[in-house]
Amino acid sequence: MDIKNKVALITGGTHGIGAQTALKLAAEGVKLCVVARNADVTQIEKEIKAIGGQCISIAADLSKPDECTRVVNKTIELIGPIDILVHSAGSAAPGSLLNVASETWYNAFDIHVHAAFHLCRAAVPSMKTKGGGSVILISSAAGIRGVRNALAYAVVKGALPQFARAMAFELGDDNIKVNCVSPGVIRTRFQDYLTQEQVKNNIENRIPLHHEGKPEDVADAICMLIKNDFITGENLVIDGGMTMRIV
Repeated sequence: MDIKNKVALITGGTHGIGAQTALKLAAEGVKLCVVARNADVTQIEKEIKAIGGQCISIAADLSKPDECTRVVNKTIELIGPIDILVHSAGSAAPGSLLNVASETWYNAFDIHVHAAFHLCRAAVPSMKTKGGGSVILISSAAGIRGVRNALAYAVVKGALPQFARAMAFELGDDNIKVNCVSPGVIRTRFQDYLTQEQVKNNIENRIPLHHEGKPEDVADAICMLIKNDFITGENLVIDGGMTMRIV
């Protein structure tokens, strides 16, 4: 896909992977709508415009189906039919089987899985009018190997690659590619809860490349998947080799 002048909707776009993806796409001429739940969503819009990019921003709670539809419709209204959808919005969901709060469990599905469903259902008709498109869902290495004390998070992240495969098969005739990326330990504020000892253990013992990833590493991979016209239904793991370890 030649992405210059294409229209992209990016959720979770105010920090980390979402923000870096937005900045990278903007630098290559993509027109953006950046969505986030928090009020400072306009900050990334300012950053993108500062580098000469085109961007609008929308604050929305994507755990609500109507909000998913609203942001898609608003994007189409303000900057045009959507070519690219990147669903990067997410949240932590702490708790094991016996102590995870029911609200945490259901909210994890709402923001990660149900939001992906409602966003795609609203955006795909727009892509069909353009003769094709690209959907990227952000999963996690936790969805492959699991993680202690975050059962809900591991389950919903594990669902996203299968959702991508099912949609890729369904939408191939419409020239719409659907892929997933599964980052490992990426240095964002999402990792701020880690102690220095945990960071050291990750680098020395868990990650074969012996360093944490950066949001830019994932953004580069996302952009590659968007541009490549012969990759669909895949889950690209970006984790420095962490999930391949046996011990």
